[in-house]
Amino acid sequence: MTQQKLKVLVVGLGQMGKSHALAHHNHPGFEIVGLVNRSVPDLPEELRSYPLRHDYLKALEEFKPDVVCIATHTNTHADMAVAALESGAHVFVEKPLAANVADAERVVAAAKANDRKLVIGYILRHHPSWMRLIDEARGLGGPYVFRMNLNQQSSGTAWAIHKSIMQTTSPIVDCGVHYVDVMCQITDSKPVEVRGMGVKMAGGLPDGMYNYGHFQVLFEDGSVGWYEAGWGPMMSETAFFVKDVISPNGSVSIVMDEGASSADLDAHTRTSRLRVHHAELKADGSPAKADDWLDMHDEPGHQALCDREQDFVYRSVVENLDLTRHMDDAVTSLRICIAADESVRTGRSVSL
Repeated sequence: MTQQKLKVLVVGLGQMGKSHALAHHNHPGFEIVGLVNRSVPDLPEELRSYPLRHDYLKALEEFKPDVVCIATHTNTHADMAVAALESGAHVFVEKPLAANVADAERVVAAAKANDRKLVIGYILRHHPSWMRLIDEARGLGGPYVFRMNLNQQSSGTAWAIHKSIMQTTSPIVDCGVHYVDVMCQITDSKPVEVRGMGVKMAGGLPDGMYNYGHFQVLFEDGSVGWYEAGWGPMMSETAFFVKDVISPNGSVSIVMDEGASSADLDAHTRTSRLRVHHAELKADGSPAKADDWLDMHDEPGHQALCDREQDFVYRSVVENLDLTRHMDDAVTSLRICIAADESVRTGRSVSL
């Protein structure tokens, strides 16, 4: 069978945009017709031959792509995505889907109205180890306690990237949508309340912005979740990566290798090992079963995950996959994180 070629326009060539562009470059079903970036980026050799433009709307008209890949700052996502969808293109957009819930809903509505596919960049959904963690946790049964964080001791280029993101988006929104999405997949329960706190510990941030925050989310089934995110040169390398799911029947935890660095991009998705603990006790009160250790060392790195993500975009289009739940889940996770950000700024809990 001849593979259908999809013309793709890649918009935003920062860290994630370059990775997605490389995924398109290496995928037999995609043909990159153009790249868009506000400035002239430093590109890997594989991408240097593609046409580079600086005006997105003109590039959309010039190249008439089948797919637009958007990896720009969050506050630009909604308008860019809607423009692409209304032009007849399918869209991949990095998470978060938008800077607010109303804009996220506007993008989803545009996808439905124009009968186009909309895929949001939830990279953990394509990670076999995280998929296994979700399955193991669901097998234990709820209600659940979620303990999750991702802090990064960033400096140099990484800190510059973080400060750029924080001109519009807080860490608990930018990163939190991933882990709230995992919580929601496991509980399959409606979130009802969010409580957030944050601290500004760095200069050069806009008024009201903070580089450390955490929040609690309460679900209808009695589950509760905690998420923490902090960026900057002051952050601790101790316990920067905690991923625990606890239920009355036991727990599932990601155990990182000793010496893992918070600045290592692959460490943000890598699981190393899963530890499955069973709560059942013998008559004498001792554990009835030893913990299970699931070795996950042979897992995809960051670029391989981006490759899988863009392959999902391709299959969504050519196989006409139903993305209704995918889009609804993206809005739900954003709604929770935006509520957490509101709680930080107002000092009040937010009902959903």
